[in-house]
Amino acid sequence: MTRYRGSMPAEPSHTPALAALADSGLDYEVTRHGPVSSLTEAAAARGIAPAQLIKTMVVRRGHGDYLFVLVPGDRVISWPKLRGVLGVNRLSMPDANRAQEVTGYARGTITPLGARQALPVIADEHVRGTISIGAGGHGLGARLDAAALLAYLKAGVADVTDPADGQDEGDPAGGDAGDPAGGRGSAVDPASQR
Repeated sequence: MTRYRGSMPAEPSHTPALAALADSGLDYEVTRHGPVSSLTEAAAARGIAPAQLIKTMVVRRGHGDYLFVLVPGDRVISWPKLRGVLGVNRLSMPDANRAQEVTGYARGTITPLGARQALPVIADEHVRGTISIGAGGHGLGARLDAAALLAYLKAGVADVTDPADGQDEGDPAGGDAGDPAGGRGSAVDPASQR
């Protein structure tokens, strides 16, 4: 069942993510909101706690080898943990142009739903309960059950984050939950700088 929350334009925008959700069989609610300047603001606009707002990060493990990492809004990627889970020594984040080439989504709108390429998905173990994930457009989200979404995405689940300590983690390569952090913050694997 699809429900809409928030103000709807005369003709709702259609994104590959919304098309994927419509075909998924998942129960979800589409939320829309105007511009926001922080993850906390985006969560409030969607009527959820920051921890429920899921950021989709695009991570590169090697040449042409990308994956999505789903991160709760109140957490940041722990590069050592993620490297350990993936069994690699280095990771990096693609620039905004490359992230768009890989996913089909511009920075601030990236989601695994309806992405140009079906990439592997790793979800942090704290992605649970009712969540909101970006739906492929600025200010566009989908609220749904985390377990159902992770099963649909065939996501691996692991401890790959640390608490954010009050920082909004932005993804200069385009990770997002509707551009809540405006692309600010540190999203660089220190091992990739060596």
